[in-house]
Amino acid sequence: MDIVIGMTAISVALLIGFGALGVGVGMGLLGGRFLEGAARQPELAPMLRTQMFLVVALLDAVAMIGVGIALFFAFANPFIGQLQNAAG
Repeated sequence: MDIVIGMTAISVALLIGFGALGVGVGMGLLGGRFLEGAARQPELAPMLRTQMFLVVALLDAVAMIGVGIALFFAFANPFIGQLQNAAG
């Protein structure tokens, strides 16, 4: 049972870490492209800003979903119940 809890802790850490890494890279690329587009055509900056904030919100939602799934595995681990059923 200890191996299941340990592997779950590692998977939770990887889930949160890779989710944060992906969101960080995505926001960096998005911010860079926004600045590039606003520098090329300043008259489109308000429209680009609105679209950028919409995409940032969606990126944050992806990270929050990953945190929610990780917390589910951390506190209501379904694998422990399966292990107990298999062990008898």
